[in-house]
Amino acid sequence: MFRNLILCTSLLASCVMAQAQSALPIPDAAVARDVPGAKELPDPNRTYKVVFDVGIAADKIDEVNPMLAVTARYINTLAKFGVPADHRKIAVVFHQKGTEIIQSNEAYKARNNGHDNPNVTIIRELKKAGVDFRVCGQAVMGAKIDPKNIQPEIQLDLWALTTLVDFQLDGYVHIGR
Repeated sequence: MFRNLILCTSLLASCVMAQAQSALPIPDAAVARDVPGAKELPDPNRTYKVVFDVGIAADKIDEVNPMLAVTARYINTLAKFGVPADHRKIAVVFHQKGTEIIQSNEAYKARNNGHDNPNVTIIRELKKAGVDFRVCGQAVMGAKIDPKNIQPEIQLDLWALTTLVDFQLDGYVHIGR
């Protein structure tokens, strides 16, 4: 009987974990692994205000930008620990070497020897999860990107520095490399 109880408990835990994984806001993205005994965990009662600074490019043209992957992992981890969507205030600001990926797939392909933009899908998924996307207008002009070719999920701002400062003045924590 005790063995059956352990087996049922294990099966129930597996089902709950599988259900939690399928309920993640970004289903194809990673989530932080559990660390037995970890003390600092996301708090479902706290509102998380974070701005991710995307000023770097992926190592390879066909890879998702690493800061977008970090953003998705962070959102999934907050959700995994029960932080509700209305307590996840997340923004992403593109500039410098991160600017190229803001283009539609067609525009990106035209400028990159026919390579698809590997970031389109994750940007759409993050937007559905409530992420606020911004791009530096100075970087857009410097890269000679036609504003009509910016993905519709992304807002064109004057300057990344202004946007980043404004988010921080509004209480957002800055994450960048």
